[in-house]
Amino acid sequence: MSDLLLIDDDVELCELLNSWLSQEGFQVRACHDGSSARKALAEQAPAAVVLDVMLPDGSGLELLKQLRSEHAELPVLMLSARGEPLDRILGLELGADDYLAKPCDPRELTARLRAVLRRSHPTAVAGQMELGDLCFSPARGVVSIDQHDINLTVSESRLLEALMRQPGEPLEKQELAQIALGRKLTLYDRSLDMHVSNLRKKIGPHADGRPRIMALRSRGYFYAQ
Repeated sequence: MSDLLLIDDDVELCELLNSWLSQEGFQVRACHDGSSARKALAEQAPAAVVLDVMLPDGSGLELLKQLRSEHAELPVLMLSARGEPLDRILGLELGADDYLAKPCDPRELTARLRAVLRRSHPTAVAGQMELGDLCFSPARGVVSIDQHDINLTVSESRLLEALMRQPGEPLEKQELAQIALGRKLTLYDRSLDMHVSNLRKKIGPHADGRPRIMALRSRGYFYAQ
């Protein structure tokens, strides 16, 4: 049973999702503001977090920034009643693993949560990977460059692992989306591009200035050696 922390000020929605997710095998704790959420996180780290963009005592995006600085590997799925593209982009830029607009179908939320939880579990073959000056531990979700450690989110880790397994060979976006997000991309869905952008910023270019991750128009991405 996976422990889930649901952070949303809509008490009725939390009760509905709690009832549904409990039947699906999740153990749900609900918090209705940022203050109680921070306290719950300090007491016990959950397996995953469902976080609303709007909270009564602050922005859910600010709480997401704190989560990413203190719990880089913790899977986070964002919710927003507005569902505006800017909210989605900001959430993904700040490190959310996935994003859903409210009202959401509980079945889709369950599927997204299971996908992100599957991605958060290290695989048996995940060992240390090295390409040039970059050393990556998929199991830990940590990149080391010049003895400097960089923590990656679950989605970023899965992306980098896939790209490093076949350097120089492009992976199509839909294939990468299945690996990193556990789902196919929909029309106008830029989630994968945002995760790639975040990953690029974190690991930076090669020492000679060349990008480590490159795009091929209409094809996908590859790790450049």
